[in-house]
Amino acid sequence: MASLFVFAFLSLAPRSAVAQSAKSAKSTKASSAHKTSTAPKLVIAPDLAERVAKFKPIHIGFDSSGLTDKEKKMVDKLVDAAGLLDCIYWRQSDPEGLKLYLSLANSTNHQDQLLRQYLKINGGRFDLIDDNRPFVGTEPAPPGRGFFPWGMTKDQFDAYVAAHPDQKAALYNPQTIVRRNGDALEAIPYHTAFREFLVPMARDLRQASELSDDPAFAKFLQLRAHALLTDDYYPSDIAWLDLKNPKFDIIFAPYEVYLDGLLGVKTSYGASIMIRDDAESKKLAVFEKYVPSLQESLPLPAADLPSKHGKQSPMEVVDAIYRSGDLLHGYQAVADNLPNDPRIHEQKGSKKIFWKNFMDARVDNVIVPLAQRVMRPDQAAMVSGDATLTFVILHEISHGLGPSFAHTSAGKVAINEAIGHQYSALEEAKADIVGMRCMQWLVDHEALPKDKQNQVYASFLGETFRTIRFGIAEAHGQGAMMELSYLTEQGAVHRDPSTGLYVADFQKMPGAISSLAKELLEQEATGDRTRTENWFKKYAVMPPELREALAKGSDIPVDVDPEFDFHPALR
Repeated sequence: MASLFVFAFLSLAPRSAVAQSAKSAKSTKASSAHKTSTAPKLVIAPDLAERVAKFKPIHIGFDSSGLTDKEKKMVDKLVDAAGLLDCIYWRQSDPEGLKLYLSLANSTNHQDQLLRQYLKINGGRFDLIDDNRPFVGTEPAPPGRGFFPWGMTKDQFDAYVAAHPDQKAALYNPQTIVRRNGDALEAIPYHTAFREFLVPMARDLRQASELSDDPAFAKFLQLRAHALLTDDYYPSDIAWLDLKNPKFDIIFAPYEVYLDGLLGVKTSYGASIMIRDDAESKKLAVFEKYVPSLQESLPLPAADLPSKHGKQSPMEVVDAIYRSGDLLHGYQAVADNLPNDPRIHEQKGSKKIFWKNFMDARVDNVIVPLAQRVMRPDQAAMVSGDATLTFVILHEISHGLGPSFAHTSAGKVAINEAIGHQYSALEEAKADIVGMRCMQWLVDHEALPKDKQNQVYASFLGETFRTIRFGIAEAHGQGAMMELSYLTEQGAVHRDPSTGLYVADFQKMPGAISSLAKELLEQEATGDRTRTENWFKKYAVMPPELREALAKGSDIPVDVDPEFDFHPALR
């Protein structure tokens, strides 16, 4: 990928590798339009140590003692493939940030290593918990990141598409990057743009398949290898859903659209290598069997609620032994609902993954300590790992509930395309709120014990505060901020002025949750972009008193920073 400009960084300390990177940059091939002699000098955030300290390092170990030699070799192949996938993610997120990250690899300078660590945490130069402001230089994060010509605005893109409607489908394709070709824009398929990484990744997956003793998993790996080289993930996604209680599993695809702030459609690569926790997985059966009824209970017309009867909704509790791409950088997910293809949701279903080792780390290190600072003591005491897991399970189930497509004046349209850049925050909020509405339904139908209800509400509130601290420029944080504002407006949550602590009104919570669920579901069903944007402009705003309350937990980490036993090379 051509360099957009060559960095000449201010020295952080004598003999720092940052200074060396400025020197070595002179020999880097760059666009003829950007000469080293004119490159701007960029400063590094002075409070880098404080920023890094907001993420608590946790060791994610890999115990191979119970695996066969073939299984160990298979894991090595999968991890190697995931390392190659990370090379693509960086180029989608911030290719210049990758150059800086690599330049710091051999430095022993403390400040250089802090900078390298924070670049890794964020997957680039833009601070996710500071509304994507740069912590290296002053250049703002472009909304389209590496998916579009660097710095392209939505108005520029829309004007081009209006003048070239025949190119719209290719430019909007979730698996193309958009580049300039003279005065024109060109859509380049992922399998072409990232071929140098995808070919060895596919080879790794094929070799891993030959080491698997599970024929279905081996078949899936072969199909996923083919998908990497064609961008056609449908057959391998079907095979993934058909896996029956696999000992090993992987997420390995461009699925999520969190990075694309321009259109909200371009997918970023993410990977997780996982080992199933069979005992914990069996506990999810009580939720799985109610999915069709939960869908039918939602407040939308039947035409917007495709039936879940006969559809697959496999659920797995796993430990992740390695992550890369969008599952490594930024927000550390504790669960996922995949694939995101609405065709598969309609025809087949989706799989829910719950990462127990990451969930335990989040609850112990972040959620419970923060709840004890910002919530009334009696309600903070209700926040628990078990109740948080119930909320997270229902959140992931709810990603697969509601409409699969938006029904607009233009016909049936993918919801993310209809809503645009606001889609990710809307979908995360929908999953939160519909999940809590489903919890109430399960209690009302005696599928969950009634004495657990308030514990889940309290844990939902504790998780909401944790998520907001991750920044309201990030999709999950923006959605959580909107939810809290609405629930406060409805009187379901309030701040005690005498103590500054937050309190849930458990009597008002069901009604407020239900009305918000209806609103968010209707936004997705209609694909009304203006309605969604106006809704978030009104409610996704951080009030000063909340900022003050969250500041009480400034010594509590915002998230965890996983350190794995595997260290694939990045290039």
